[in-house]
Amino acid sequence: MPKPMTIGEKILARASGVKTVRPGDIIMAKLDLCLGNDITAPLAIQAFRENGGKKVFDRKRVALVPDHFTPNKDIKSAEQAKILRDFAREQNLLYYWDQGECGVEHALLPEQGVVVPGDLVIGADSHTCTYGALGAFSTGVGSTDLGAAMLTGKAWFKVPQTIKLVFKGRLPKDVTGKDLILIAIERLGVEGANYRALEITGPVIDKLSMEGRLTMSNMAIEAGAKTGIVPPDDITRAWVEKRAQRKPRYYESDAGAEYERTETFDVTGIEPVVAKPHLPSNVVPVSKARDVVIDQAIIGSCTNGRIEDMREAAKLMKGRKVSPRVRAIIIPATPAVWSQSMREGLFKIFMEAGCIISPPTCGPCLGGHMGILAKGEKAVATTNRNFVGRMGHVESEVYLASAGVAAASAIKGRLALPEEVRGEDWAKGVKK
Repeated sequence: MPKPMTIGEKILARASGVKTVRPGDIIMAKLDLCLGNDITAPLAIQAFRENGGKKVFDRKRVALVPDHFTPNKDIKSAEQAKILRDFAREQNLLYYWDQGECGVEHALLPEQGVVVPGDLVIGADSHTCTYGALGAFSTGVGSTDLGAAMLTGKAWFKVPQTIKLVFKGRLPKDVTGKDLILIAIERLGVEGANYRALEITGPVIDKLSMEGRLTMSNMAIEAGAKTGIVPPDDITRAWVEKRAQRKPRYYESDAGAEYERTETFDVTGIEPVVAKPHLPSNVVPVSKARDVVIDQAIIGSCTNGRIEDMREAAKLMKGRKVSPRVRAIIIPATPAVWSQSMREGLFKIFMEAGCIISPPTCGPCLGGHMGILAKGEKAVATTNRNFVGRMGHVESEVYLASAGVAAASAIKGRLALPEEVRGEDWAKGVKK
């Protein structure tokens, strides 16, 4: 009898051509996709050439996405993007998106069906773990590793142990995937899952939208995890099979698969949360941080820039105005999300509320452009990190939250719950 395995172990075993793998095994595995962006890919291309690279291993398995500093904010960023553009043309890459077609990579690739369930993916960006929401094993690597992967189509891995996260109970109104993953990071700590795989499960996850699952897998790295995998189900299939560019492989963990440990979260009665500076694990209920006055609100990024997030923000902003002290910046993560938002009239709502609407870009998330903080300023953001200086000056502050909380906060001029904007009793039903 073969050893029972988790989803992640099955994907690694298949990719390395063996029947079973165990945590701690060192393997060499074939990759289904490798990717880079305008910050990391130029170094990878340099490493590729220094190692004698002439042609990538497969023009259909390498993706380049210039999303971090685009539209180009200065000469240096323009030159970085040009390196990607020239290499993509030289190699005739199938998966390269430029300006008007380009979106934030970890929203764009799943949306375009470039990553599918069962894939083994590496990317020279730490949030490559996002694709675990599809039932893939995806993880971030350094630029040198990406350069080697573009040349060989392979990468080495140490098979990680798996921590199982089980979310149960009844999900309260306004509590989203962003709140669930922040609560998990609070318990695990920012290093609590170092080089582990997270398997994100439970009856709450079974009902969670694909957008919510993508948000949760995206932030697995904020607990130090190698990847964050959601077992694929009917929600996955319905989302994937209308866009998949390759045949998906659906894996499930075996009964008897071994986990390092299981962490269970009862979400009944919880309220939306916020991660205070300067760690994603510094999590408190929003009601305990309502004295924080903000200068900026960002709704976007690879974490929460999807259509569900745009709709959530627009529901609260309709007929209301952003506080005159707040710069509210809306960044749809892809051209498809941008177009859908425009068709649904969301942009009209945002503009009448006093928001700024940006083209798809990572921009302010990494302190790049389109919303940099000055000394002493505070922002609420739907992004994934709030480290010192992450969005600008080292004496600025970033508070991480869902799109609903960010929108409510933009209206109130301070951290706020959606209930407060709607005029409801925010304390009703909250777990004490």
